[in-house]
Amino acid sequence: MNSNLFDVLKERGFVKQCSDHEGLIKKLNEEKVVYYVGFDPTADSLHVGSLLPIMAMAHLQKAGHFPVCIIGGGTAMIGDPSGKTEMRRVMSSEEIANNNAKIVSQLKKYLILDGESGTVINNADWLLDLNYIKFLRDIGRYFKVNEMIKAESYKQRLDRQEGLSFTEFNYQILQAYDFFVLFDRHNCVLQLGGDDQWGNMIAGINLVRIIRSKKVYGLTFPLLVTARGNKMGKTEAGTIWLDPLKTSPYDFYQFWINTDDKDVIRFLNLFTFLPHDDVVKLKKLKGQEIRVAKEILAFEVTKLVHGQEEAIKAEKSGKTIFSNLGNYLESIPTSRIEISRIKEGLPIVDLLCEICFCKTKSEARRLISQGGISLNGEKVNSLDLEIKESFFDNFTVIIRRGKKQYHRLILEGETK
Repeated sequence: MNSNLFDVLKERGFVKQCSDHEGLIKKLNEEKVVYYVGFDPTADSLHVGSLLPIMAMAHLQKAGHFPVCIIGGGTAMIGDPSGKTEMRRVMSSEEIANNNAKIVSQLKKYLILDGESGTVINNADWLLDLNYIKFLRDIGRYFKVNEMIKAESYKQRLDRQEGLSFTEFNYQILQAYDFFVLFDRHNCVLQLGGDDQWGNMIAGINLVRIIRSKKVYGLTFPLLVTARGNKMGKTEAGTIWLDPLKTSPYDFYQFWINTDDKDVIRFLNLFTFLPHDDVVKLKKLKGQEIRVAKEILAFEVTKLVHGQEEAIKAEKSGKTIFSNLGNYLESIPTSRIEISRIKEGLPIVDLLCEICFCKTKSEARRLISQGGISLNGEKVNSLDLEIKESFFDNFTVIIRRGKKQYHRLILEGETK
């Protein structure tokens, strides 16, 4: 096993908080650790943000430890309020089962989940048949409401008009119980997750300590926000999915090639298996040379998610399209727009009519629904998208209809 595993995770940017740094380092160095991450089946595909826990799990598995992927078939019936400003949509059992199957299939692309080197489990196995009164008596009595409402995920919702439903309030107890069950059944001693899960992790750690008098650990990753202030995996043009039918390999590649210069090195550490020393060398690139690092990032992540063949095709397509575009940039139809018009956001359907890509808003909506519009190489997936200042790179946005029709939009006026 890698004696410096914790240091590797830390230098690559995976460590935000840890319940006991020294204790976990000792544990990882001395034995094969069973660890878990939960994946809620709220959609039929994982997205780019899901790659962060997957990569952390992969590093641990490569070092000889045992991953457990928990599919939240039980907790999805309630919905995790962490990081959410409103209650999640209630899903049917059939929808959850369909999402479960697709997510498990995706996870098996990145982790060995054969039962011997790692496994995947659905928490519906122990949550759906719980006896409510018995559960409250045996488990609920260890949770204090005055402590639970201090959790950031609860506080944010309690301060809003829509409040927090009693159903969602139970989520922390159920996630803590997951950790307790996994400890009992699989000797799982480590939970990994985003930093918004810290309160839920501590609840699970305390539950195992109180009932079993044993020590378990929690480690969180930083909540990833891009240099432009976007949540990782979410863009103005829509979510970047891992499913090639929802986000094509070309659009996936373009998402990474359009990474902000300030994010490239951080993302190389988090989302690729390039040796850290190689990433450090790429950090020395300046100015236009940073494009090289972006190309490496885009190729490596696309290869990881979609395979080498698709990565090569996406790379060639991107270079062909944009090299040709650069040669004829001045001949592309161009419009200028005052910054005052996009301060509050300019609806994409209005803009498509304005630049004569579409004759009516209905045609614009239909074109977007069919995946026929891209901004700076990134497909538009939302009919409600609004063009904002953050879309412009060097005061320019390139709008593409289909494969060959382009329009350049130039921002004028004083920017913020």
